[in-house]
Amino acid sequence: MPHRKDGCSRKDSDSERSSVDRRSFLRSGAAGAAAVGGLSLAGCMSGGGGGGGAEYQMTIISSPAGFDDQAFNDNALSGLEDAAEEWDIDVNQVEETNQGAYAERQADAAEAGPDLIVLVADQHTDPLQENAPEYPDVNWMLINNVVEEPNVSGWIEMNHEMSFLAGVGAGTLTQEEIEHEGSSTNPDESTVGFVGGEEIPLIEAFEVSYRQGVEWVDDSIEVLTGYGGSFSDPSGVNDQAVSQFDSGADIVWHAASAAGEGAFQAADDNNRFAIGVDSDQSVAFDSYQDVILGSAIKALNEATYEVAGAVVNDEWDSVQGEQNLSTEGGQIDWVTGQAFDGNMPDSLDQNIQDAKDAIVNGGIDFECGPTGC
Repeated sequence: MPHRKDGCSRKDSDSERSSVDRRSFLRSGAAGAAAVGGLSLAGCMSGGGGGGGAEYQMTIISSPAGFDDQAFNDNALSGLEDAAEEWDIDVNQVEETNQGAYAERQADAAEAGPDLIVLVADQHTDPLQENAPEYPDVNWMLINNVVEEPNVSGWIEMNHEMSFLAGVGAGTLTQEEIEHEGSSTNPDESTVGFVGGEEIPLIEAFEVSYRQGVEWVDDSIEVLTGYGGSFSDPSGVNDQAVSQFDSGADIVWHAASAAGEGAFQAADDNNRFAIGVDSDQSVAFDSYQDVILGSAIKALNEATYEVAGAVVNDEWDSVQGEQNLSTEGGQIDWVTGQAFDGNMPDSLDQNIQDAKDAIVNGGIDFECGPTGC
């Protein structure tokens, strides 16, 4: 396939990569990418594998949610931006929200001959099965699945563990009296909600594991569920969250990428609370920090940074094949929202730690895996 040269180059972040503790790095995922700005357009990429003069050229192709989601895609991008601060790397964004175009978009990127192509989301798996052997000299990083080729680093995020921790957080806090800036819980009701983006097997598995986490805290807690129909349009998520708040939920967790802003808006409008996903969304969506109690996170930025470093240091074998982001490895976790840090009931820290210990020790019988049930 001919390489497209229809614009949209992206220069590296101009923010300095400071020495921070790992908790700060975990928090930085979406916020860090949002800070460097999103200059890509749908279906566009920079020409020549980078269009810059750096020694290494690396391309990242979005999931259907696109960049500036302040969640999954921006988290992945953030790690590459951090790597570009460390090494001589040009990072090129390709935003493609049409899943049907992934085969062509991957091939276009590979024709440019970059050192690494990062594919955000399982939707890239089928086309990569053809493109990875077709372009054996290109290193590929696939997020949320694995393709058995020597030039593919496949990262399975333990989404079921992350979702379980979100449920533990919601189940714990709905039973506590929390008041902040006009919002409050209603422990007499003990009802929580879940709003997914698109109703696909991956997100349905998020729902099941979230429900398990809530029930692990107390199986009498009611869990309301719904889907907004999009990972990019907040309106459907907002409608679902409003309906759940109207039905008695005091906390809603979303798994809807950029569309999750609709859940935060609903919580703000209804004097209730929400929980973020993938990164610390109280930072990424700081205008809603007063309603974001916490976030269930996965350090995808650490993974993209690691793979970029392996390419630069000629250590591909260290990341080739199946890799995992897990609770045991410390990449799956819960972070309390910045407006609530240090002001949460002791039961939250205790239950989250007990849940993490149970996950690591094999004490949770998960109904679903990381990518489906």
